[in-house]
Amino acid sequence: QVQLVESGGGSVQAGGSLRLSCTASVPDRYCMGWFRQTPGKEREGVAAIDSDGSTRYADSVKGRFTISRDAAKNTLYLQMNSLKPEDTAMYYCAAAPWVFPTSTLDPNRYNSWGQGTQVTVSS
Repeated sequence: QVQLVESGGGSVQAGGSLRLSCTASVPDRYCMGWFRQTPGKEREGVAAIDSDGSTRYADSVKGRFTISRDAAKNTLYLQMNSLKPEDTAMYYCAAAPWVFPTSTLDPNRYNSWGQGTQVTVSS
């Protein structure tokens, strides 16, 4: 059974921090990632991590966001620091059994998705 449930979203002032969590009932070998979407825009990749811990980030969040996974807790995390109003979006976690390393931020490569958690950053 492949199930993903996000939590940790909310409202925060610009410059603040949030940590998103995703309880993921998927095999440890799966690639996982965080994606975000706003009304009228395509879903975009934010950060991704494979089973070996290799990570990839969108240019817009490098140096501010950190993706990690805790195998013992079967949980994926996204630590978000120095938040900006442009980060406001619905955030989703996703998983796939295999994604080519250069395509881990492409949402079309993933086949399992959570319901999402809203992040709102005020200026």
